[in-house]
Amino acid sequence: MKTLHLNLHKKWFDMILAGKKREEYRELTDYWKKRFSKVKEHCVDNITFSNGYSKDRRQMVVKIEYITIRTGIIEWGAEKEKVYFVVSLGNILKTVNCDISNKKRS
Repeated sequence: MKTLHLNLHKKWFDMILAGKKREEYRELTDYWKKRFSKVKEHCVDNITFSNGYSKDRRQMVVKIEYITIRTGIIEWGAEKEKVYFVVSLGNILKTVNCDISNKKRS
């Protein structure tokens, strides 16, 4: 199964892990347009989020529900009235080096 790899700051990683942040935002640039086009073209279903770059970094694999273009939620890191690529996140499928007892979101 193919996966998209993204690194996150601790704050956003922790919010997704806790089920409090349900979307991830990326700038409307050619770089992200190319990366997200690969999601559709190569049947990528999941994102592996990493917190840092060390060998023992925290990671989680999250289901991609869909990707759209629109404004985001300020509390989840979006700027007011700014338009982004918005990745709607589904269930957490797997965690590595994370202290979490329940991986599914309600």
